[in-house]
Order: sequence, then C-alpha cells, then structure tokens
Amino acid sequence: MDQLGAMRAFIRVVQTGSFSATAREQNTTQATISKKIAALEHKLEGKLLTRSSRDLALTEVGAEYYERCVAIISELDEAESNVRAHRALPQGLIKIAAPITFGNIFIAPIISEFLARYPDISVDLTLSDKHVDIISEGVDVAIRARELEDSSLIARHLFDNPNILVASSAYIAKYGEPVTPEDLNQHNCIIYSLSSTMNNWNFYNKKIKKSVSVSGNFKSDSCDAILRSVLDGVGIALLPVWMADNEINAGRLKQLMPSYKTQPLPFHAIYTNNRYVSLKIRCFIDFIKEKIESSERLN
Repeated sequence: MDQLGAMRAFIRVVQTGSFSATAREQNTTQATISKKIAALEHKLEGKLLTRSSRDLALTEVGAEYYERCVAIISELDEAESNVRAHRALPQGLIKIAAPITFGNIFIAPIISEFLARYPDISVDLTLSDKHVDIISEGVDVAIRARELEDSSLIARHLFDNPNILVASSAYIAKYGEPVTPEDLNQHNCIIYSLSSTMNNWNFYNKKIKKSVSVSGNFKSDSCDAILRSVLDGVGIALLPVWMADNEINAGRLKQLMPSYKTQPLPFHAIYTNNRYVSLKIRCFIDFIKEKIESSERLN
C-alpha cells in the first residue's frame, strides 16, 4: 500500500467531506479513494470514518489520526519545497480564486506576463463572487474583498477599496440628484446582494458616520450586472472606484455626493496558514502586489 498516498487521500476526504470530490481532484474513481481509506483502516486496525448515505464523520481515533496526518504531510511538503526552492524558478500548478469583476479587470490581463516570468508554473483561475472555502476546494490563493475571518488562514493586504455612489445622467435627469444620505430614501437604490451590509449604506463626512437604509426594485450578486443596470438608468449604486472610473471619465456615469466617503474595503490575498509557503504562492502574491502598486486605478 502507498501509505503516503492513502494519507493524502484521507486528508482530502475529510477536508472536502466527499469521496467523489477527492476522486475528481486526483483524477481517479470514487472506488479507488474508498479502497485507499479502507486499506489505511486495515493497516491501522481502526475505523477512521463513519459513513452514512449523506454524511461523513471522523471517529475519535480518526480525528486524532487526521491531525497527525496533516502535520506529517505538511512536514514532508515543506522538506520537498525547501529542496525545490534551491532551483532558480518555481514550478507547479497554482489554483487561484478571485471575484469575477476584479479577476476580469486586473488578474486575467496580467496572467500572460506572470506565465512568461515563471514558465514552469501553470495557473488554474476560478472567478466567482461566492465565498470560496480554500481548504476544501484546494485553492492556493484567494483574492477576497473582506476582513480575514478564519485564524487558520493568512491574509496579505493588497489594497484598500473605496466605493463611490454613482448614477447615469438619464436617471438624474428623470429623478434628480441626492445631496445627502437621507435623500437616498427617495431613490431607487440597486443592491449588491452579497454585501454584508446590503440594504444599509454607511457614509462618512468629516468623520461623522451616517447610515441609511436603502431599497430598490433590483438587486444582484454580480457587480457587472449592477454596473449595467446603472448605465441603463435603473437606479443608484455603490461601486468600487476602479469599476466606475472609466464610465465616469467617459461621461456615462456621475459620482454623487462626493463629499461623503465610504469605509474602504480591504482586498487581501488569502492562503493557508502553513509554516512554509511554497515558492509558487509567494511568487504569485509578490507579482500581483507589484502590479497593484503600479496601477493608477487602484492607488
């Protein structure tokens, strides 16, 4: 039996909660993964997992063995990475997850340069505005527009992202222009449904906070859809500066209430809290940080 391979399979089954998901990751069958776990249990003479038709759960012995496996595999990966780090260039697949709009505007356009700089790295880029569990989904780096909520992860700050209030000239001509946050109660506000504050918009004027509850006839989990609806005159929205700036410069949108600021939302590169960060991950984060710092739209 390949015990290390079985231990890796066991770790991923626990993290994904699924034999089939682990099988897909490892390009094999569910039956093969099941046999690896069974062989591991036979060798250890103990049951590691309890299975039902719907759930997997660690036994008491399995939970202790899982922690030991994670530590052992991490040490092994660290040792291998230290050896590989002596090579001039990093190598291997790096799985990246990012919000859709940010990924399309800033990450996708620089991938070719990153691959040219590091020809032994390959990239798997997933764009989604949904929360990505980087451990269970095997993601190396996730770009997130939020505070870090999990102590098992590490966050490297990339930039602070302020939102601005915008509307089209057609909407303003028809419904007027709000001057204060309270005026938004009389307007159709477009809601980003994945925001933690959603219907409550907060503004700051000379350090005085004003919170207003807004409403409207359209909400979406897509920033692109919200931008499209604002351009079409549907209503008013809060959008990242870097998403609205080209439309403002072209005269298609207008920034409203410029004296009222929003609390900047920090963008981070998130990765797992291992003692050793692989060279490919460090290279990608350093690269994207370099590009962000040189971008006029993000500074």
